[in-house]
Amino acid sequence: MLVGRTATLFAPARVSARAGRLRVGRRVCAVAANTPLAVLIAARRLGGPAFRTRDYGHCTRSARNGGSLFVYQVGPDRNRGRDGWVYKVDGHIGTTGAADPAGPLGDGRRLRGGQRVVWFWCTLSARETCQPTLELAPSAARVGPGSPVRVVVRADDDLGRRRPQPGAVVSLGTATAVTAGDGSATVTAPPAAGAYLIRARAAGLVDAFPEELRVG
Repeated sequence: MLVGRTATLFAPARVSARAGRLRVGRRVCAVAANTPLAVLIAARRLGGPAFRTRDYGHCTRSARNGGSLFVYQVGPDRNRGRDGWVYKVDGHIGTTGAADPAGPLGDGRRLRGGQRVVWFWCTLSARETCQPTLELAPSAARVGPGSPVRVVVRADDDLGRRRPQPGAVVSLGTATAVTAGDGSATVTAPPAAGAYLIRARAAGLVDAFPEELRVG
């Protein structure tokens, strides 16, 4: 998922983060597979927004030299001052370059199937942290038509530490509810059978990945 300064630029989708190449200035630079930058390239292949990078090292056609590639623009949103593009993996902000072969946390482990990567526009606070990203957890994956569904919404800080998020708006079909102090809200499942998406958002925070709910 790619979340820009004022809008979502690319909705959640399963992608194949295979190795790729980018033209950076006059050089062609290799990007290692299963890295956050490979995810961005994959999103672009699926119709996602264009992006721009700089190289603060010396990237080459060998992916091992791509650790200093830096994304400074995605779609219309270009880094401004201290604010700009960062990525998170499963709620934890990356500590390495987006194409670093050592993985997003520098521990040698690259992305694995099923992990969730979000690129988002970070508005840096006075405490040198980005705005939290939301995650939601429904009480069930399948319910009957018209049944109540309890949803818990939490906010992840840069280190992936989660806390309940009050005041978030949860939506399911045409039904909406606002989370209480414990981060929970109850919405009513649609009357018709089918697959629906539960969403959560809160002012100033990054939207949660939608979760599918089966009705019927």
